[in-house]
Amino acid sequence: MSNGLGRLIKTLQIDTRLLGMIGAFIAISLVFHVATGGTFLTPRNLFTLTLQTASVAVMATGMVFVIVTRNIDLSIGSMLGIIGMVMGVIQVQILPDILGFGNPAIWIITVTIGILLGAAIGGFQGWLIGYLAIPSFIVTLGGLLIWRGGAWWVSKGTTISPLDPNFIMLGGASGTIGVTASWALAIVGSILTIFFLMQTRRKHISHDFAVKPLWAEYVLGAILVGAICGITAIINAYKVPIRIVERRFESEGLEMPEGYTEAYGFPISVLIVLAVTICMTIVARKTRFGRYVFAMGGNPDAAELSGINTRFLTVKVFALMGALTAIAAVIASARLGSAGSSLGELDELRVIAAAVIGGTALAGGVGTIYGAILGALIMQALVSGMGMVGVDSPLQNMIVGGGNERSFGGDVRWKSG
Repeated sequence: MSNGLGRLIKTLQIDTRLLGMIGAFIAISLVFHVATGGTFLTPRNLFTLTLQTASVAVMATGMVFVIVTRNIDLSIGSMLGIIGMVMGVIQVQILPDILGFGNPAIWIITVTIGILLGAAIGGFQGWLIGYLAIPSFIVTLGGLLIWRGGAWWVSKGTTISPLDPNFIMLGGASGTIGVTASWALAIVGSILTIFFLMQTRRKHISHDFAVKPLWAEYVLGAILVGAICGITAIINAYKVPIRIVERRFESEGLEMPEGYTEAYGFPISVLIVLAVTICMTIVARKTRFGRYVFAMGGNPDAAELSGINTRFLTVKVFALMGALTAIAAVIASARLGSAGSSLGELDELRVIAAAVIGGTALAGGVGTIYGAILGALIMQALVSGMGMVGVDSPLQNMIVGGGNERSFGGDVRWKSG
């Protein structure tokens, strides 16, 4: 039976390491589901798990590029903190006096400034690394201290709140798209999945490449579509607490119909993660920039001799990391509804661990975006599950740290893309 399963996986051309990570997540979830008396794998907890994973997952996609180029970024947690603080001050203390409280332009201006600030900080660090040849470990270790101190200086050690209501929707449970829009998104995603499978098959045939049997294409398509619909069904199964619905009807002067219920649907932060994942995957696989990144990581000397400006490429990689950190700062601060001095603490370790667990080689040149996303999900599932069974925070850190050492020690190079 195992031989038959192996042949099926080989025929479907499914990455075995991807299956291994999915299997690890399922195993962790089942263990905690039993340990928590059947509460871990409920729609409510899975919904919360996606919210908690979003900011780390966004940064992990950028960390793949950083590590692939044989660098490291230890400053992203502190960068997230100072960017979150700056965005908090802008939307709480500056823009309301200019535009008026609740103006819909506040969150747009805030996010734009945050992303530009993140790209500028990341680009500056990349310039120090690329053009002054200072090791990335030294530059970003200094950044870890500088930007954390800057975050405290911006806020004078206070917590910035309350944040703009429209901004909060980008990361909190209140920012969801509802059941109907979630199913519409799932249908569109399923159609696009089948379309891309067909397009890939046609392209391979046109170039005389080997292709999977037609039945294997159908099976793979059914698996992917089933996964999309299954995840959507689970998320849509989480109902809005009835008291929240009643209060909304009361505020609108309406009477709630008997038996009326609502579900949250996909959070906006999860859709942001999905959009970032798709964009970063396209960049890694289909663009010159992405090919240059992996070429530089595989052999920096050969890449430079072939005409690649590796110094400027380093600046661009770190600027991209900074912009993604700013997006993560939006999600993290919006989920909390405030910007505190501890925002982003230890996130650099979680992000690096997620990338490495997802298969990014510390030696450079190898890594995938979807692997980093799964790594972030596994990390958060482990932390969330331990919290639910009552494991103390110090012991949680010890367990996660021990798992990270095993992951880093077992760092294996695997095929990129």
